Order: sequence, then C-alpha cells, then structure tokens
Amino acid sequence: MKKLLVMLLSAGVLALGSAPTAAVAQAAPGAEAKKEETKAEVAPAAAPAAAEPAKAEAKPQEKAAEAPKPPNINKGDTAFMYVATVLVILMTIPGLALFYGGLVRSKNMLSVLMQVFVTFALISVLWVIYGYSLAFTGGSPFIGGLSKLFLSGVTPESAGATFSKDTYIPELLFVAFQCTFAAITCALIVGSYAERMKFSAVLLFMVIWFTFSYLPMAHMVWYWDGPDAIKDEATLAAVGAAAGWLWAKGALDFAGGTVVHINAGVAGLVTAYFLGKRIGYGKESLAPHNLTLTMVGAALLWVGWFGFNAGSNLEANGVAALAFVNTLLATAGAVLSWTFAEWMIKGKPSMLGAASGAVAGLVAITPACGFVGVGGALVIGLVAGVLCFWGVTGLKKMLGADDALDVFGVHGVGGIVGALLTGVFASPALGGLGICNYVTNKCGDPADFPGIASQVWIQFQGVLTAIVLSAIVSYVALLIVKAVVGVRVAEEEEREGLDTTYHGESAYKF
Repeated sequence: MKKLLVMLLSAGVLALGSAPTAAVAQAAPGAEAKKEETKAEVAPAAAPAAAEPAKAEAKPQEKAAEAPKPPNINKGDTAFMYVATVLVILMTIPGLALFYGGLVRSKNMLSVLMQVFVTFALISVLWVIYGYSLAFTGGSPFIGGLSKLFLSGVTPESAGATFSKDTYIPELLFVAFQCTFAAITCALIVGSYAERMKFSAVLLFMVIWFTFSYLPMAHMVWYWDGPDAIKDEATLAAVGAAAGWLWAKGALDFAGGTVVHINAGVAGLVTAYFLGKRIGYGKESLAPHNLTLTMVGAALLWVGWFGFNAGSNLEANGVAALAFVNTLLATAGAVLSWTFAEWMIKGKPSMLGAASGAVAGLVAITPACGFVGVGGALVIGLVAGVLCFWGVTGLKKMLGADDALDVFGVHGVGGIVGALLTGVFASPALGGLGICNYVTNKCGDPADFPGIASQVWIQFQGVLTAIVLSAIVSYVALLIVKAVVGVRVAEEEEREGLDTTYHGESAYKF
C-alpha cells in the first residue's frame, strides 16, 4: 500500500510539471522569450516530459511549410489606388480632350476630341493584349517578355508589389493604373499635329509608337522585382541585373517625366516637322476658338494629376501626401511665374498663359514629386513656368516647327526641366527624400545618396535616352504610316475642317 501511494504521488508531480510547458509551446512557437520561459519550467522535469514541447513546436512549423503566408494586400492602399486610377482617366477624358479642343479652331474641335477619345480606347486594348507584359515582366534591360499576354496568369488573387516590404495591392489594379499612363501619354501627342493629320494615320502611328517607344521606356525606368526580392547585397545585385536599364542605373522618375512627358514631347516635335505647317500658319489667325473649355480642361488636368502623382506611390502614406502637396504647390508656382513673365513681356496676362503655366508646373513636378521637399517643389514650379513660357515663344521660333498646341514647348521642355532638377532637389541636404536602401531598410540616409552631380548625370542619361528613342521611333513610324495610308489630309479637307470632312458632324450648331 505504501509503495502504491508513492507511485501515484510521483505520477501526479510529473503530470503537473509537464502540462504548462506543453501549453506555452503551443501558444507561441518560435518566440525567443517564450522559449526561455519554457526551458526554466522544463528544467526540473524528467527527460520524457522535455520531449513533449519539441513535438508541439514542430507541428506549427510543418503547417507553415504546407501553407505559405499569402501576400499582404492592404485594403486602404487598394482603395486609394482605385481613386487615383479614376483621377488619371479623368485627366484624359474629358480633361486633356477639352484642353486641346478649346485650343483649336471650331471647325476642328470634334476631330481633336475624337482623336483623344479613341486613342484612349485603342491603347487600353493594346495594353491588355501585350503592353503590360512588355512593360512589366522580366526580359531584358530594355523590354519585357511575353509571359503575360492577354494578362495571362493575372487573377483577382495576384498581388502587385509596392515600395514597402510585405505590402501589396491587387495586380489587376496596378494593370489598370499603368494603363491610364500609357493612354494619356499617347493622347498628349495629338496636340502637335492637330488640324492636319488623317484619322487613320493617327491610329496607325499610335500603335507603332506605343509599341516601340512607350513600352521600352516604361520598362527601362520602372520595372524591377519589388522590395521583397532584396534581402542583402547579393539579392540587390540580382534585382538590378533583372530590372530596367535606367532603374538599375538609379534614375529617379516618380510619375513619368521621361516615360510620359519627354517621350510624348519629342514625338510631337518630330511629327510637327514631318507634317509641315498648317495652311495659313503665320499669315492667318489660328487662335483658340474657346478658351473657356481650355480653362475647364486645365482645371480637370490639375485635379486629375493628384491621382497621377500621388497614386504613383502605390500606397496611402506620408510619401503620397508629400507628392500631393508638391503637385499642388509646384503647379501654383508655375501659374504665377508664367503669368508674370507674360505680363512683363507682352504687357497683358492671359487666361491661356495661366492655363499653360498650370500644365507646365504639373509636367515639371511629375518626376520629382515623391523625391523632393516642399521647397524644392516650389523652385521647380517657378523655374518651369518661366522656361516653358520661353519654350512656346522663343524656342518655338528658333525651332521653326508648327507644334500646334505646344506639346514640345510644355511637355518636352517641362519634362526635361523636372527630370534634371529632380537630381538636384532629391538630395537630403536640400530637403529631399534621397533614395531607399532596401538592404538596410532605410530611406533618406545621406550616405546612400550619390551626390547632386552624380544624380544629375544619371538623370541626364534618362533624358537623353527618352529623346533619342522617341525621335527615332517617331520618324520611322511616320515613314511607315505615310507609305501605308498617307499622313496629311488633303488641302481642301484642311480648309473645310476635319470635323465635317472626316467625322461628318460639327461641334456647334448655329
């Protein structure tokens, strides 16, 4: 009897010693602090009891191996990107369409609206068929691959990387957002050849230029594998080797100074030279027919541009807020500097000048908005207003091209100014955000910034690449278009106006 009591008592002590240990191991496997507590509790227990936590710890690890953690798709960022995408659509239709429409003569109003509207639709279709794949998949440093033709493999569950580790948005939403960028870039070129290019020529030119100029630039500047692919120096080198050529060089283009504005501006200038001047250019009045619509269009562009710039951060955080404020301030500064420059030189400030100044400021701050401080943004806006005013007056006369709606003078010049000044004001020494180091997981460390001179040189390489690529592709595309369908409308069609001769309708009925 005495032996039986001793045995029962020993079993009870053993059970009491092992039960809490198992419970802790199940509740927090892998937590170092909890492991230490477990060791302290296990120490007095017998050897068989110490084996129990090991088994308990193994089970969660086995489950983790079976079911990998899904990407962290943030609902707040996702909602933010829906709004940003809609705002960029608003920039194009109706914003850009009305801005351009008001600047041409009334007999060509609908032709411009039609060209912008149909270009938006055309590029949206091409983007889904092959554009997204060539721009945002791995291939070479200069163009992507064909693995996502017709959005193959892109599902509602697919995740698109942002600029923070372990933070994603739905890939389909990223597809839509980038589609709007491609569409508005092509639509911007419409302003250079307004009032004199065949509608069939417009569409064929857009297909060629989009494929061979826009897509390579987008890939070279923006494609990389995302921050989660970078763990150390070795993986950073691997990401750089697989990324776009200009991204790997360290070119900074937050929302499209090179990809969108310089690219489109140069294409517009080449097209204006190729087509020749409008009938009556320099002899007859070719003044805008409705500046009220132009002002409405400029206002819609300004509003929509917040989606363009802040949305390019892909996350609803402080950097997006900085891009938002910089977009507001730089644009306001450019309106004022253009207005006062025109007032001093021409004697009167014009509504057309103020609207053009707004677009110039928006263009110039685009590559810089998420990299520079508020002071830098104001300087960029003020400089852009003055230089773009010169671009549509003095420079335009020097070049001698009939760039009808000043696509190069505003978008080309403004894009170049913004891209180069990004290299200056992104410096942490001047209030900029510098660059992000995904190895140390720090952003803005002055030690990581290459220096103003070095960064401006990198920015210049991006500018030069956009100029050369767009100029060559535009010229070759126009030669092809001329051989296939012809480029310029007949003289009698141009005199009558493209609204009736090409679309069979009029913008106004009196």
